[in-house]
Parts: sequence; C-alpha cells; structure tokens
Amino acid sequence: MKFALIVCTYNRPKSINRLLDSIGGQSLLPNEIIIVDGSEIINESLNENQSSGPYRYYHISGEERGLTKQRNFGLSKVSSDMDVVCFLDDDVILTTEYFEQIIATFNMDDKCVGVGGYATNEVNWKVRGPEYKTQISKYYFDGYFRDEPLRDRLRNLFGLSSDLSPGKMPSFGHGRSSLPPAGKNYEVDLLIGMAMSFKKCLFDKIHFSEFFQGYGLYEDADFSLRAAQLGKLYINTNAQLEHHHEPAGRPNMFKYGRMVVRNGYHVWRVKNPRPNLKDRFKWHSVTLLLLSVRATNVITGPKRGQAFIETIGRKIGYFELWIKRFTFKRIIK
Repeated sequence: MKFALIVCTYNRPKSINRLLDSIGGQSLLPNEIIIVDGSEIINESLNENQSSGPYRYYHISGEERGLTKQRNFGLSKVSSDMDVVCFLDDDVILTTEYFEQIIATFNMDDKCVGVGGYATNEVNWKVRGPEYKTQISKYYFDGYFRDEPLRDRLRNLFGLSSDLSPGKMPSFGHGRSSLPPAGKNYEVDLLIGMAMSFKKCLFDKIHFSEFFQGYGLYEDADFSLRAAQLGKLYINTNAQLEHHHEPAGRPNMFKYGRMVVRNGYHVWRVKNPRPNLKDRFKWHSVTLLLLSVRATNVITGPKRGQAFIETIGRKIGYFELWIKRFTFKRIIK
C-alpha cells in the first residue's frame, strides 16, 4: 500500500523535529509527508529534513487554523494514488516498526477502514499471574491488570461503569480507552487522534467535523464513530509510540473544561442520537460525577489553581447544555 502522513502542528518546533527524527528511522517510510503548520515557528532543521525526504510544508493562518481544519486542508494535498492516510500528533515519538505494523493491520482485514497506534508510556499495565487475587482497586482485561483511578472506582460503586471492552463506547457515552500491551489487534469504536490512520477512500464520504474549533477536543472520537459505520476499526498494540503531551499550543483550563462537557455531549449523541431515559440518566450522572471528582482536586491535587479553573469551565459547559435545550424548545413552540 502507498500511504501518506499528515502532521498538524502549532507552536511546537522541538516536538515536531523529534517526531521527524523518529520517522527517519522507520522500517517502512511514508510515500509523502504533509506538514500543516498554524504558527510558522518551525525551526530550520525542518527545512533541512524537507530537502532529504518526501516532505511538503504548508503554513496557514487566521480562520484556516484549528486541528480539524488543518487536517481537512492536509487531506486536500494528498496525492490521488495514496491508499492510506496516517495522522500523527506532533508530540509523539515512534518505534521503528510503527508504520510497518499499521499497514500490516490494513492488509489483515479487507473490511478495515481505520487503524490506531498504541502509546506505551501512558498507562502502567501488568501481566496478571496466578498469584494475583482480584481487587476492587484494579481493572482486569485480557490477562492484564491496571490500577483503577478514583473516578472509575466511584463509577463502579454507583453502577455507572461500562461493561464493554476498552475502546468500545457504550450507549451512555462514557467508556474506557486504554488497552493492554498484549501484542494484538483489538477491534474498537474509537481511535486516538495522536496516532490514527484511515483508508483514503473513506474521505470521499466523510471529513473531520469543523464543529470542533481550535484545539478540537474529542474530534478524533467524532470521526472514529462515523468511520466505524462504514467499516472496521482496530488498534494495533504492536504499532507503538510514546506520547509526551506537549503543553504548548493547548487551550487554557477554562476552555478545556468547557470542551470536556460540550464536546463530550456532541460525541455521545453521534454514537446514540436517540438515547433512552436510562442512557440519558447515566450520561448526566457520569458527567456530574467526573465534575465532582475534578472539583476535589482543588483541595487535594498538585495543581489546585488549574483544577479550580477547569471545574468552573465544566460547570459552565454543563449549564450551557440545559440553556440551549430550553431555548431550542422555546423556539419550536
């Protein structure tokens, strides 16, 4: 398969050059690499890399900025003879067989339309041996286990957890995302935007939604759910990388908190456009529970100021849902 890579970046010159260095050591290289920069601060080493590889650099500004807009712009520059389009965040570092593993998964199943990579440095999974007894503070899946964070332990306590495997979204919208490093391909509903790839023919039918402005939290979930209606999605846990969550270029904590609720609601309704009463109750219950847990970080967390601002953003985002719902009904009447 011939494949292109699109990297959207904003104010992260050091991160993107680390990524490009890791791409240079790949066992299978992209046929073309398209860099869409919304900041124009990429340093000179990028220009040096361009001269020795299949790089094309585009600077955009003003209203063209924003993750979904930049991704759609990048798609318009992909050559017509590409079979697959890969997307990477600029703050990841790839292992040497990343692209080889991604393409192998596409070749594995003709119905596959999307493949996600696997971050090795985000969740500490351990092999579950015969000596390990089940504990309520742990989550167990496919021969592995991990510590349950407080928010998930509370969800378990109140019967608000998903019984689906990680990567699958339940009808009430709040699922688990982290899979164990089992060396397998897992079929999922959701790919993570840091490292996802799709068949190019998919973009003849759908594009990234510009509902998600700027930073675009959960835009990857929105696109994945729509793509999953057209074929199968997999996460290949052998397509490995490190994700370093570069702080530059991210929104302030108020905007982030507001997006958690507002964008989360949008994605839930993409998955379940006509939720029943039980699904509605569970979505709102989990949203309020997570808001409350985040609020406790104002007292107990290491970054109390950020926790306070994010909590306010979540509250505003939640009240906006009800205000818009009420206004919409009034307009109908």
